Amino acid sequence: MSYILGVDIGTSGTKTVLFCEDGTPLASATYEYPLYTPHNGYAEQDPMDWWNASVNGITDVIRESGIPASEIKGIGLSGQMHGLVMLDAEGKVIRNSIIWCDQRTGKEVVEITEKVGRDRLVEITANPAITGFTAAKIMWIKNNEPRNYEKCKHILLPKDFIRYMLTGEFATEVSDASGMQLLDIPKRCWSDEVLEKLGIDKALLPKVYESPEITGQITKKVAELTGLCEGTPVVGGAGDNAAAAVGTGVVEDGTAFTTIGSSGVVFAHTSDISIDKKGRVHTFCCAVPGCWHVMGVTQSAGLSLKWFRDNLCWSEMETAINMGVDPYYLTDKAAMEVPIGANRLLYLPYLNGERTPHLDPNARGAFIGLSTMHKKKDMIRAVMEGVSYSLRDCVEVMREMNINVSDMMACGGGGSSPLWRQMLADLYSCPVKTTQNKEGPALGVALLAAVGTGIYSSVPEACHAVISADKVQNPIAENTAEYEKFYGFYKKLYPVLKDSFTDLSRL
Repeated sequence: MSYILGVDIGTSGTKTVLFCEDGTPLASATYEYPLYTPHNGYAEQDPMDWWNASVNGITDVIRESGIPASEIKGIGLSGQMHGLVMLDAEGKVIRNSIIWCDQRTGKEVVEITEKVGRDRLVEITANPAITGFTAAKIMWIKNNEPRNYEKCKHILLPKDFIRYMLTGEFATEVSDASGMQLLDIPKRCWSDEVLEKLGIDKALLPKVYESPEITGQITKKVAELTGLCEGTPVVGGAGDNAAAAVGTGVVEDGTAFTTIGSSGVVFAHTSDISIDKKGRVHTFCCAVPGCWHVMGVTQSAGLSLKWFRDNLCWSEMETAINMGVDPYYLTDKAAMEVPIGANRLLYLPYLNGERTPHLDPNARGAFIGLSTMHKKKDMIRAVMEGVSYSLRDCVEVMREMNINVSDMMACGGGGSSPLWRQMLADLYSCPVKTTQNKEGPALGVALLAAVGTGIYSSVPEACHAVISADKVQNPIAENTAEYEKFYGFYKKLYPVLKDSFTDLSRL
């Protein structure tokens, strides 16, 4: 039996899991770290916090499992995407990382669009310029911290900084690099044209690999620090969503997953590149060599229900504590008492603006049709349905792009709700499943390590061997027909309210 290690460098913490080659988790450790917000709209983290969490996690799982380090055949890395890590000539961190959710780069987004041209930018990088991508962060440093930019000799993404610390190699892989807005997505390499137009030296960027390729080996120093064996291979790994795709078996045409966390994501695999010229969804290289994925985002998915729970469900939260259950168990039970359509009440889940399909930071949440007949349980159902309609919007864009979405996995906190999964199945008109293994990104990159070290011959083979469905919600025809009435009405609401959202933002 061989063993593989997955390290997932997230925003709230780093999770390290040691797996058997069959995907069974043997030991897991998570270390959290702070998020810094020095100004409104800023979001930063200290890369050394990620490193310390990685070292501690690796050390813990080796000790806890009792597995000899010599039997760990490879390591995969996953991580939060888009973060900017800058190193000097000695490989030292210059400043805190500006991470994915930072919003300071509005002027730089305009600058990038003007210098490259919106249509050309979409053609090369498959996405319009947005504040979250790394390119805008680099331009912000150039414009606002020129001394730091002059000192910078290496630019890395969060997980790739951990790779450098583990192996001494400056490397990235295509899925995570796709989110920098500097990669030629069709050609899977750095875009000389974009770099030249933005004035970014290509020498600052690491070498680009495919996700299962070996990118380096554990150094002697790290072996002494963690208990790993010197020379253990480290593969490319993947950005968090691409890693989650491997961890849920979404690695072939027709397969997709929906995540309902704070935000919502619909992620579909495609072996043929497809780019939405309107920029409503992201197209990135995926972790399967030679393939891509398309991803739609609902900004406030699980966050909508959490907002409602925290502000209006105090009695349910107290009852849940007394019963020893999750408060969402009670909100699910309440929503199940309400018919489809929530008694003609609709909810727009735009609490913090929207990404897919509207790309509108000014959009805001709304209940439409509220009357004296409605009770709290109607509003809970309306929130869950509104999020589901927004996720259906993502699927509709993908179908418009001729991407097959017929086999859907569900994950994230909302994916654990049978009611929410049934809503998605009915609205997508396809089965919605969960997987037996819940480790997600950590399992995904561990499987990439298994492929890179020869345990499996390909990513699909690894997934077929390890991942199996657990619960399955099949669409119910009469539900689908009923939902279509309300979804059709839902789609009419944003166009009517768009100008009002803009005007409201200016008051």
